[in-house]
Amino acid sequence: MDDAEALQRLAEARVGRFASITPDGRPHVVVVTFTVIGLNIVHMIDEKPKSTHHLQRQRNVEMLPVASLLVDHYDEDWHQLWWVRADGEVTIEKDGGNWWEARSRLKGKYRQYRNAPPSGPAIFLSIDRLSHWEHS
Repeated sequence: MDDAEALQRLAEARVGRFASITPDGRPHVVVVTFTVIGLNIVHMIDEKPKSTHHLQRQRNVEMLPVASLLVDHYDEDWHQLWWVRADGEVTIEKDGGNWWEARSRLKGKYRQYRNAPPSGPAIFLSIDRLSHWEHS
């Protein structure tokens, strides 16, 4: 798999694992739905039940604006295994053109968002390093 194929697999994946660092230096990983816009991976805080609207992942990237997103494919036939990881800097947007584009793309990718689109902050991960592997 080359970088172009890795980006395609990343963009087509339905869920990813978003990893950030807590203020006390611990890893924090959550499963997210996301979309890819250029060399940015974006997910938004949606309306699913949560204990707070200012989530740990958001607090993490406000303190240390770096993160990773991992997507993978597992199969009992290990010749089908692959993973793609994107690392980079993070920005948060609460309105504006990029926020609206992210929301529109997420609505297009996930039917669940068509009737209840996300309205919270958009978390943009700007890809500056792409790592990938597949069984050969």
